[in-house]
Amino acid sequence: MKIANRTFIISGGASGLGLATARDLHAHGAYVALLDLNSDAGSEIVSELGNHAKFFEVDVSDTDAIAKAIEGTVAWLKKTGKPIGGVVAGAGVGMPGLIIDKKNEPLSISNIDFVLNINLRGTLDLIRQALPHMTTAQPDGPDGERGVIIMVASSAAFDGQMGQVAYAASKGAVASLTLPLARDLSKHGIRAVTIAPALFESNMTKLLSGKVKQSLENAMEFPKRAGQAPEFARMVRDSIENSMLNGTVIRLDGAMRMPARL
Repeated sequence: MKIANRTFIISGGASGLGLATARDLHAHGAYVALLDLNSDAGSEIVSELGNHAKFFEVDVSDTDAIAKAIEGTVAWLKKTGKPIGGVVAGAGVGMPGLIIDKKNEPLSISNIDFVLNINLRGTLDLIRQALPHMTTAQPDGPDGERGVIIMVASSAAFDGQMGQVAYAASKGAVASLTLPLARDLSKHGIRAVTIAPALFESNMTKLLSGKVKQSLENAMEFPKRAGQAPEFARMVRDSIENSMLNGTVIRLDGAMRMPARL
C-alpha cells in the first residue's frame, strides 16, 4: 500500500514511538493527524512538520474527545484531498502494581481501569470511530486495498512480569483481537496488524531506574540494547507497505523473553 498522499491517524503521536512513526511516515509523503494529550509538544511537532501535519488534543479514554478529533481530521482531509490510509493506535500507559501487595491490599480498581481504559478501550474506540471513514474510501491498487489498522501491544502480552497484571491484560487483549479484527475488515479491503515491542527507548522506559533498565537489557539475546524509536517506525512503515501482513502480531524484541522478576 502506498504511504504518500494518504492521511494516517496516530494516537500518542506527539512523543516517543508515536512521534518517531509520524516523522517517518511524513518523510515518506504522508499526512499525519496526531492525537495526544500534550498540546505543547503537539504544537511543536506541527511547526516542525508543516502543513502535512495536524494536531488534536485527545484523551483516548474519552469517547467524545476521539469523536472531535476524527471529525477534525475528516474536515482537514476534505481540504487536502488526502484520504485516510490507516490508524496507528500508539497511545498507552503502564502503571505497575502487584495484584496483592505486602500489606495484603489488592490492586486498586482505579489502577486497573486507568490502564485498560487507555490501552484497550482507547485503542478500540479510536479504531471503531475511524473505520466508517476508511470503509468508504476509494480502493487502491490491484488488491483493492483501503487501508491498515496498526495496534501496539507489548512483549508483556506474552511474558509479563510481576506487577504487570493490568498492563499485560490490556496488551494481551490487543494481541488477541488482531485476527478477529482482520477478519471483520477483510471484506472492506482493510488489514489489521499488531506490533509487540519489548524494551524500547520511550517516555515510559525513561521512568525506569538504571538498574531495572540494565536488568531488562540483560534479558535481550541480540542486540543487547533497548530498541530505538526509528526501528519501531520502520516496522510500522513495513506493515503499511506489505499487504501480506494481516491478522498477525509481530514481536519486535531482539528475542527477549522477560524474566518473572528483575
